[in-house]
Amino acid sequence: MAKITFIGAGSTVFAKNLMGDILSYPELSNSTITLFDIDPARLTTSERVAHTVADFFGAKPTIEVTSDRRQALDGADYAISMIQVGGYKPCTVTDFEIPKKYGLRQTIADTLGIGGIMRGLRTIPVLLDMCADMEEVCPDVTFLQYVNPMAMNCMAINRATKIKTVGLCHSVQGTAEALAGDIGVPIEEINYVCAGINHMAFYLRFERDGVDLYPQIKKVAEAGAFGRRYRNLADKVRYEVFRRTGYFVTESSEHFSEYVPWFIKRDRPDLIEQFEIPLDEYIGRCEAQITAWGFMREKLEYPERDLSKQFAAAMEKAGVPADYLPQVVEDFEHLDEIERSHEYGSGIIHSMETGQPRVIYGNVANRDLIDNLPDDCCVEVPCVVDKNGVQPTKIGKLPPQLAAMMRTNVNVQELTVEAALTGKREHIYHAAMLDPHTAAELSLDQIWSLVDELLAAHGDWLPAYH
Repeated sequence: MAKITFIGAGSTVFAKNLMGDILSYPELSNSTITLFDIDPARLTTSERVAHTVADFFGAKPTIEVTSDRRQALDGADYAISMIQVGGYKPCTVTDFEIPKKYGLRQTIADTLGIGGIMRGLRTIPVLLDMCADMEEVCPDVTFLQYVNPMAMNCMAINRATKIKTVGLCHSVQGTAEALAGDIGVPIEEINYVCAGINHMAFYLRFERDGVDLYPQIKKVAEAGAFGRRYRNLADKVRYEVFRRTGYFVTESSEHFSEYVPWFIKRDRPDLIEQFEIPLDEYIGRCEAQITAWGFMREKLEYPERDLSKQFAAAMEKAGVPADYLPQVVEDFEHLDEIERSHEYGSGIIHSMETGQPRVIYGNVANRDLIDNLPDDCCVEVPCVVDKNGVQPTKIGKLPPQLAAMMRTNVNVQELTVEAALTGKREHIYHAAMLDPHTAAELSLDQIWSLVDELLAAHGDWLPAYH
């Protein structure tokens, strides 16, 4: 049976969901699940959760746990990465707080922008080190990569290693479900084709029985009748971009607002208010989750205990902001539920093991897939999966306005990867110079100074740049 290695298995909730997806397939129920993490306490929790998930499905996997990454990868058929290099503290906090001194505000800071650049610089070397291990102990592995900044990470892996990798995200299928809800059409009846780059892919077709559903989406946009999303956040940014371009983008409004120069401006508080942009959103989410972790761990390890009332009271007492509290409590109440998610990872493994074909959306190298994006950049396209592996679909040319917008992001991705692969400090400056949001707010002198300060603050979390 297949050996499936979880790298960063201490991301317990996400690992639980993926293990549930995998073990829900009878054909995968006897797989070897190997859990690796550098945090022994979280690894212990994930091990207990793995046994709970297996028992729920009546599965009989071999569950292995190790803090030795090379041992975890030895002989793996599939490796799933879900790491965060540098963690929330110190690195994510640094990515937000230092740019604030320059008047540069962010929402999520994990994909593009100065925060995405820094996250890429500290993550890429770790992923390449993993791939070096894979080339020695499991050269035929399929590397399922869930770590942001997705496009930068996959681009670096594709350029610097021989490992087969695909980047996986839930924004394509998640947004399709949200749009279906907005227009009142069951998602099961909708057919769509989507393409672009991660977090900036667009639905080229969105249809039911061959009938274009974009006119219905346009009516929703004109009436302002679209729903709110996770944590009741507004979706005004994406609907505005739809009105201006004619196509709907996959990633959330809070994400997308920092990939372009139009919405977050320090001298335009009216835009922040008009589009309800949640500045420092990721900081708030992380603080709430960190505060909640003790209770979460107890519920995961002892799902029979009813802790919801105590949890809600404890979170309120701990000072979790009122606008985060309802979502934190709702997530907690569903924490011990085991049901198949809409993540693609398990489907890929199932198709490659059984030969059952299915279509997923994957982040892969642009090798004759999208004609008006650069060769070998990382693109997100439909892929057929079967025993032959992940096979991307050629899209051809994207609408020119969409490709032009994506290229502004690809510029930053390529320069960040170039810096990571060559060790040249100059390319970090270049990436920041060309980042749409950073360039819209700061002068060149400010950008240089900001990069210098961030590199110094990250210290040993980054390799030396020359």
